[in-house]
Parts: sequence; structure tokens; C-alpha cells
Amino acid sequence: MITGIGHAAFGVSDLERSLDFYCRGLGLREAFRLYNDRGETWIVYLQVRGLDFLELFPDGRVGGQAAAAPGPRGVPSYRHLCLMVDDLQATLDELGGRGVAADGPARQGRDHNWQAWLTDPDGNRIELMQIMPDSPQHAAAAAPD
Repeated sequence: MITGIGHAAFGVSDLERSLDFYCRGLGLREAFRLYNDRGETWIVYLQVRGLDFLELFPDGRVGGQAAAAPGPRGVPSYRHLCLMVDDLQATLDELGGRGVAADGPARQGRDHNWQAWLTDPDGNRIELMQIMPDSPQHAAAAAPD
């Protein structure tokens, strides 16, 4: 079932400025990056601690699409909330029994983790993620500070 919050995801208009704010200013650590099929930075993961992360999407877009609503400066910002689960399929089965259906089948992401997506009644996206031992998140959590 749900075990915690894995990350919050935001689109950013200026990656370097955002990294300066979150890493130098707030003291978070850049843990790793994921790249798209063209080899461009797709997501930058910032580690808060352990398996607690922020995701930054450098071009203000996710999967080629802008966020549903702009942030305070008119730039698309909020993307999704990720909830950690210990067993994704069991969680999906339990949620289905309560009338909560996933938006599609579970799939393994570029980071090797299993994920499924839900949409709340207001259209907010929620990712359910099961961390796998060979994922960069697991490696970052195991790394010494």
C-alpha cells in the first residue's frame, strides 16, 4: 500500500537558476538525471534525504506537454505528486476494489521503477511508484552523505 511521498515534480524555465536555488540556496543535492531519447536532460532529481526527492523538468514540459495550469509567474509549474508504494500491483488491486482505477496499465520507467498513474477529481496527476533495487533512486538513498 502507500508508504510515503516519493517526490513532487515541477517544470522550471531556467534549470541553472533553479539548481542554484534548490542546491546552493536550500541545500538539496542533485542526485541524478534522466535523459530523453535524444540524449537531452529530461528530469533532474534533487535529493532531500533518503528516498525523498524533487523532480525538475528543465523545459517546463513533461512528456512534450505543458502543465495543465500555469504557475504564479505564468510558467507551467506543478506536474504531479508521487506516492511510494511497497507493491504496485497489490496497491492497484486494492484501489480498484475501492473504485479507484489507474489511468492505464503499470509500466516500468526509464529509472527501472514500476509506476502507474491516477487522476484525482480535479484533474491532478498522481504517480504511484514502486522503487526497485536497481533504480537510481535506490542508489542515491544508499549513498553516504
